[in-house]
Amino acid sequence: MAETARDGSTPRGFFITFEGGEGVGKSTQTNLLAGALRDLGHTVTTTREPGGTPAAETLRGLLLDPAQDLDPVEQVLLLNAARHSHMRQVITPATGRGEIVICDRFIDSTRAYQGAAGGLDDAAQPDLIMDLHRMVMQGRMPDLTIMLDAPVGTGLDRAAARAAATDRFETAQRVFHENLRQGFLDIAAREPDRCHVVAATGPAEAIAAQILGIVLQRLARP
Repeated sequence: MAETARDGSTPRGFFITFEGGEGVGKSTQTNLLAGALRDLGHTVTTTREPGGTPAAETLRGLLLDPAQDLDPVEQVLLLNAARHSHMRQVITPATGRGEIVICDRFIDSTRAYQGAAGGLDDAAQPDLIMDLHRMVMQGRMPDLTIMLDAPVGTGLDRAAARAAATDRFETAQRVFHENLRQGFLDIAAREPDRCHVVAATGPAEAIAAQILGIVLQRLARP
């Protein structure tokens, strides 16, 4: 049975994703939002992609390792395998229990990284990513997506400062990251009911307050 919130309401299962380029603060905002929602009495599961299950975490290591020669098609195939495991074992059971699931990345990252920036949304194969998503995941989309947006240079500087080691995508050329940022913004523009763009350049607490307001407004919808 779903847990009753402190305001007396019964929360339905709800799936929230954070999206954005490198260093925009997705992990920070995931944790801040989860804490705020728990304080309001909601049961919250936090997770990430690629990852979320032992098998998917193993695939994450392979996907992010710059020593592995994986083209965008191979990356998408591995991402779908990881996502299927993640959905089957974590996301679907948690939302089925009436929990709020907050995920750091989901299908929009594939659309932006391998699609807009990686070239898989070109004229030769514009529907490959979403066709596979419909086939493997039955087209499951988040209920709400927060697109965190920051200038490319700001995000890359933050990413470089947080870890000595860099992954496949952090070491990509600047043009890749510019295309990536635009890819996320294009998705948000095409799907405004699901996606909300939030500037990620201010204090983390102020950004978190804005995000919480968006989430509570959506949770209040009948």
